[in-house]
Amino acid sequence: MVSALGRGDTLGISIAGMKFLFTFCFPALFAIPAAAETYTFKEAQALVKKHCLACHHGKSAAGDFNVTKYATPESIEQQPRAWSKMLARVRDGEMPPKGAPAPAMEQREQFVGWLDRTLKTAACADGISPAPFPLRRLNRSEYAATMRDLLNIHINAGAALPADGAGGEGFDNAAETLFLSPIHAEKYLEAAKHALEYGAKDPRARVKFIIAEPGPDVTAEQAARTILEAFLPRAFRRPASGEEVERYLALFGAAQRRGDPFDDAILYALSGVLVSPHFLFRLEAPGATPEPQLAGDYEMASRLSYFLWGSMPDEMLFELAAQGKLRDAAVVDEQVERMLKDVRAREFAESFVEQWLGTRELGRDIKPDPSLFPDYYDAEMQGAIRYEPILFFQELLADNLSLLNLLHSSFTVLNNKLEKHYALDLPERMRQQPRRAELPEGSPRGGLLGMAAVLAVSSYPHRTSPVLRGKWVMEAILGTPPPPPPPDVPELKEEHEGETPRTLRERLTEHRKNPVCASCHDRIDPLGFALENYNVLGQWRWEEAGKPIDAAGELPGGVRFDGPDQLKTALLDRKDDFVRNLAAKMLGYALGRGLTLEDYCTVEQIAEALAKDDYRAQTLIREVARSVPFRYKPGTVPAMAVAGYDLRKQEGAR
Repeated sequence: MVSALGRGDTLGISIAGMKFLFTFCFPALFAIPAAAETYTFKEAQALVKKHCLACHHGKSAAGDFNVTKYATPESIEQQPRAWSKMLARVRDGEMPPKGAPAPAMEQREQFVGWLDRTLKTAACADGISPAPFPLRRLNRSEYAATMRDLLNIHINAGAALPADGAGGEGFDNAAETLFLSPIHAEKYLEAAKHALEYGAKDPRARVKFIIAEPGPDVTAEQAARTILEAFLPRAFRRPASGEEVERYLALFGAAQRRGDPFDDAILYALSGVLVSPHFLFRLEAPGATPEPQLAGDYEMASRLSYFLWGSMPDEMLFELAAQGKLRDAAVVDEQVERMLKDVRAREFAESFVEQWLGTRELGRDIKPDPSLFPDYYDAEMQGAIRYEPILFFQELLADNLSLLNLLHSSFTVLNNKLEKHYALDLPERMRQQPRRAELPEGSPRGGLLGMAAVLAVSSYPHRTSPVLRGKWVMEAILGTPPPPPPPDVPELKEEHEGETPRTLRERLTEHRKNPVCASCHDRIDPLGFALENYNVLGQWRWEEAGKPIDAAGELPGGVRFDGPDQLKTALLDRKDDFVRNLAAKMLGYALGRGLTLEDYCTVEQIAEALAKDDYRAQTLIREVARSVPFRYKPGTVPAMAVAGYDLRKQEGAR
């Protein structure tokens, strides 16, 4: 739990430092007993000393969590994830470990109730402080989509750019990784020239950006000025100054003086625009007042468009920005609803879902063994498997369905190949094009855990892995990733020819006799065992190594389940943890950066709004778009909060 490192009768944890821990990691899973009202710091400290310090100190600290490294209140704010991981285990009854003295249930409830009451009163009471908008370049997919929409071209202009690594909350749009290297600069210039030359030759694209040409009563310079005055505001995603227009008009003039024809000269000037930091980067002006302020209208247009489309604003967003309407919360709500209906929202669903679930790696770094699973290498089957979770999520957004369908649902999205792969017998005939299909009563397919893409990325190429699958559930669903394995732990031995066949469960039982391994595997393996009826590609099986599948599991704290249906029910019992994790992922994706301490107060607000609205999918997107960190920028006084922030009361949002 928490080290009693403070002085006197204090717990050694500041209210500010604990703000994140309460809002994100300590949901009210227990009723608050009346006794909690008289619970004191001293009693909390006594509980901590009795049940935590023995294992969590010194060089051999359990879980490599040495509380002496976190000896100041500031360490809570500096290392929130370490503390959150640890507190999550306490909350779930996983710590103290099995066999160690544990507080009585009444003591645990009192402690949780005290923490709930104390921190809920203080957390975010003075408002939320928006973090600075970090400088970031367009990632490869954003660049390609922006060039497509700017030039109306239908090629991938970013294909030759270097791949972007994940950062922040695990997404490739995170500012932490989107710097500009020398190789990027060279590649961007090549990509700009290629895209412009392609667009100039395509009649549909050409009329989008070559909107004037020299002719009767129109000089070459006049035509170039007309083009640049229209092009710069769209490329820079804001109004362009006269000085900026003149700068690029000078490039056109230089090309003309060296003898370039009009087309070559204007493309030369436009290529200069497309390698400008104002195009390649998402730039925002810093706040000019002491207190936080709403982002500018054009800044908000880009925040919305790169969140939901991964591309530049469209004409509607530009028009609303010019009218000064994008600071109105009701208008933002309307735009979110409109943008989710646009075809470009499919790209949002694909980008978010594949990175959140890790299914983007299927077919890249993760490939099922072709000798064991040849069906996967049918191109149509690969597409159906890859897009099932993406189209499923998009279905939830389009129809504003409950996000809890991600845990357990009565339908999925598939085509005829995937129907056959799952051995389903659906009343309505499936075709080549994937579509929503209601599942038979008792089908194990409902929700993410029954999808082939998820099951394949949490397996080895040649066999399933309860460990990988359990780890996947903890990371992607619950947001509580297990610690990395300690060094020098032997790997699970593979079966050799001539040996008596054993199930994975039998082999893992042997592996877990090592007490160092058992402490983590007791949390991970049961989740994976519940999914053992699915093979690597998600097909249902009853046996392994000639023996019936044993899909029963029990987690620390006494939660039991047998098979995927009961696991889904157990996860639904922890739906608030799932929703918080999903809200944190979506907020991190929308902001394009790692979340700060203050952001987790927003996560809690989003989760509360979802619970009040039956966990509807569009509510998640709307609440992110109307949140403080998404709509505001900080002022000149560091960490000043948006005091008393209540969007619905102050701005009349729906």
